[in-house]
Formats: sequence, structure tokens, C-alpha cells
Amino acid sequence: MNMFMYVLIFMFSLISVIYIRKHILLCLMNLEFVILTVLLVIFNFCLLYNYNFYIYIFYMTFFVCEGSLGLSILVSMLRNQGNDYLNSIVLW
Repeated sequence: MNMFMYVLIFMFSLISVIYIRKHILLCLMNLEFVILTVLLVIFNFCLLYNYNFYIYIFYMTFFVCEGSLGLSILVSMLRNQGNDYLNSIVLW
């Protein structure tokens, strides 16, 4: 896949993060889609320039930690409030 396809996928995933804001689970899935496109770009960069894959593993580790943190926040919110609506969160 060329770079235009990655940019297109990245932009569609960012647009879906902006417009789908009802449930936290949907936002987390859209953010993971953004992360997947970033990982694909890093992977193709490593393949194209014969670079070692340590940076790919490094970023993958951080993205897995980010995903588990998001799911733990979702579980704690479901236990405390009973729903995962973004409108029910009081941010200030």
C-alpha cells in the first residue's frame, strides 16, 4: 500500500473519532484504528529503509499499554456509573 492509502485511512479514522462521540468504547476502538495505521506506517518505514524493528516493538509496547489503560478506565466507569456515555462524564 502506498502512503496515500495510509493517509486516507488515518484521516477517516480521525474523522470517525470526531463524529462518533456517544460511547467511550466506540471512541477507544477508533483510537485503536488510528494507532493501527501509525503502526503500519512504522512497519513499512522499517521495511523500506532496511531499518531494524526495535522502534516498531517499542511503539507497539506503548500502544498496548494505552489500550489496556483505556479499557481499565472504561471498566471503572461502567462500575461507577452503569453506562459508558461520554455525555455523562463531568470533566470540570
